[in-house]
Amino acid sequence: MGEPYVGARTPRREDARLLTGRGRYVGAVRLPGTVHAYVVRSPIAHGRLLGCDAKAAWAVEGVLDVITPGDAPDLRLPCVHLSPGQRLRSYRVLDDAIRYAGQPLALVVARTPEAARDAAELVDLSLDELPAVVGTERAMRDGAPLLYPEWGTNVLTDFTMGDEDCAAFVEGAAHVVELTFTMGRVSPYPMEPRGVVASYDDDELTVHISSQAPHQAREHLAEAFGLSHDRVRAISRDTGGGFGGKEHVYPDEALICLASMRLGRPVSWSESPGDRLVATLPARAAVHRARLALDGDGRFVAMYVDLIGDIGAHPSNVGASTFAVTATLLPGPYRFDRVAVRVRGVVTNTTPTGSYRGFGQPEGSLTRERLIDEAARRLGIDRVELRLRNMLGPGELPYTNRVYQRYDSGDYPHALRTLRDLVAPVEKAYVEKASLEKADGRRRGIGYSCHVETTGMGPSKEFRDTGIQAGGYESVFLRMEQDASVVVSSGVVSIGQGIETALAQLAADRVGVPIERVRVVLGDTAATPYSSVGSIASRSLVVGGGALTRAAERLRGKLVALAAHRLEAAPGDLEIADGVVRVKGDPAASLTLRELATSAWRGWDLPDGVEPGLEERVSYDPDAYTFAYGAHAAAVAVDPETGAVEVERYWVVNDAGVLVNPAVVEGQIRGGVVQGIGQALTEEIVYTPEGQPITDYFLPTTREVPDIEVVMLETPSPLTPGGMKGVGESGTIGPPAAIANAVAAALPEIAGRITDVPLTPYSLWSLLAGVAETS
Repeated sequence: MGEPYVGARTPRREDARLLTGRGRYVGAVRLPGTVHAYVVRSPIAHGRLLGCDAKAAWAVEGVLDVITPGDAPDLRLPCVHLSPGQRLRSYRVLDDAIRYAGQPLALVVARTPEAARDAAELVDLSLDELPAVVGTERAMRDGAPLLYPEWGTNVLTDFTMGDEDCAAFVEGAAHVVELTFTMGRVSPYPMEPRGVVASYDDDELTVHISSQAPHQAREHLAEAFGLSHDRVRAISRDTGGGFGGKEHVYPDEALICLASMRLGRPVSWSESPGDRLVATLPARAAVHRARLALDGDGRFVAMYVDLIGDIGAHPSNVGASTFAVTATLLPGPYRFDRVAVRVRGVVTNTTPTGSYRGFGQPEGSLTRERLIDEAARRLGIDRVELRLRNMLGPGELPYTNRVYQRYDSGDYPHALRTLRDLVAPVEKAYVEKASLEKADGRRRGIGYSCHVETTGMGPSKEFRDTGIQAGGYESVFLRMEQDASVVVSSGVVSIGQGIETALAQLAADRVGVPIERVRVVLGDTAATPYSSVGSIASRSLVVGGGALTRAAERLRGKLVALAAHRLEAAPGDLEIADGVVRVKGDPAASLTLRELATSAWRGWDLPDGVEPGLEERVSYDPDAYTFAYGAHAAAVAVDPETGAVEVERYWVVNDAGVLVNPAVVEGQIRGGVVQGIGQALTEEIVYTPEGQPITDYFLPTTREVPDIEVVMLETPSPLTPGGMKGVGESGTIGPPAAIANAVAAALPEIAGRITDVPLTPYSLWSLLAGVAETS
């Protein structure tokens, strides 16, 4: 064979299909007799549904069904991630207790989408409105409205991670930096909206769903409807983006399945653009009261964070686990004598919060990296040097941080030094400009951030021990057909991350066939091995690819054994190249892969004890998580007259272990950086005190996205077969911290007050105006 596929910039094989309109999305599913559904949502944030009069809706031509809470009193969905003492472990799909604006209250099904919408508008809801509570700190006050009065509190869970004596170390330190950070609520925004086409026939439920985890969807739907798992099939061929927002079944999606079961015909639904901000789970909303303690030499002594996370109206599939992940990664790539994090998940009258790309890690990085920059400013220490002074070196890895995470491999200081060298020319120009009168009147600064990222979510035993009601392994079916073509079947899902191409590269390389001869099958529970959690948490290639690597090694070994038997040669003397198995140094002594495959499937000429066929099924359950890492820098220009921030340049140095496809990796990082820019500057779902969402939501456009320079390092993980680490979330983790640090550098007079994101023009203008008033 020629050059290896692993490490090559192989063009994504998915793109030919996706870019020519042949994507297999839920909206393209056309089943005979399909009817359409529309969800009736609550217009209030808190109260009770006293009645649901559907007589007028039934009068609309084409209406086939109206489902109300009384029709599904026992239909519930589970919380998979359970926190210590969590007060609620499942929730009703349709509930007459209203806890957020946008909560599903009824479903209308009609022959056309237009008829379903028209009828839905005629459903008469009788509501008893109650005072709403928005914001975690308000929800914890005495006398606050209670979402679940039987609890006597709005706190869903309250636990502490880390060192019990951390507070004493903070109090005894020479220097303490104390800041409170607030993270705005942001929303996943995939190109393909959530959608379902459900078909119930012959006591079998088939669900076409835009999902990151179709096996989990099948499992939860089967349990919800009391069906045996073999009677539910979930299909998710091409998912047009997920970002965490499609990692579980939603109440409205379960309702579509219920409607199909009631009607005995296919029912189709797609989330409308206007519903996304109230229906698709947002994330990030949290308050961190943080303290960083240092000794007289600038050494990190301790960090204590009181983390209050906004759960929303009820715990979603992931509950408070995003906040727990924040806690576990708060130490980042640094040494601390002590770290402790108190985590409280608080319910509020807002849309339930869930997964979003980065899963709690951007929040932790923002808090830690802003504390470090503020410490450097107050102590007069160079901010990069302060980081390097406290950063774990490669000789200290593997290393278990103070919140139980065992970092596997890497060179964190090298990443930061590489970044500093990249940034140096621009930083020099910024310093020189600072002493001059700038023509545009804007003030400039550069900010840094470093992080360690948990990837390869998978150890099943750790899942059990930490309250995750799922398994973390992945399985692969790998088969060579009689014509020597290869089929890979995996439980992970294609969500735009290039996994179809990466798995094909791994199989082609490890088995020894051209990549054109490899087919990858994903996204159908009837055709792929079980995957408990699917494509989430930067795990698809680490865990799914780890299973494939082992399966390919076995299949290759069998091919060599078959050839050795027929050629009367020792296996160690054989090699696979150019479509044949041959004796090294003697090309004439060879057999084609097709000859071997045909013989294997016919059961001819097999060594004793070798079964016919050429297929392997391998499960890989990691012993531990893998940890990628990165260093980010942003160069910003701030208009002090308006507070507007422009990110002029952006740099990333990242290490994701062995890079199967560097082009895909770089694309993932750049896309993540753009999402991080949105969190830092523009994106936020804001609520009125009455719990009504303000639906202005500003995504970054090409005007807000600068040139993003990416440098890849490559330290193989000693844990993963193949040495891969995850990268899907890497780009999102650094930008909020790097941009906030850059703004603080540009505006030193308010540096200590740069604590909340997004850094909107109004928020910065207000901070600057406050300084002007007091000066």
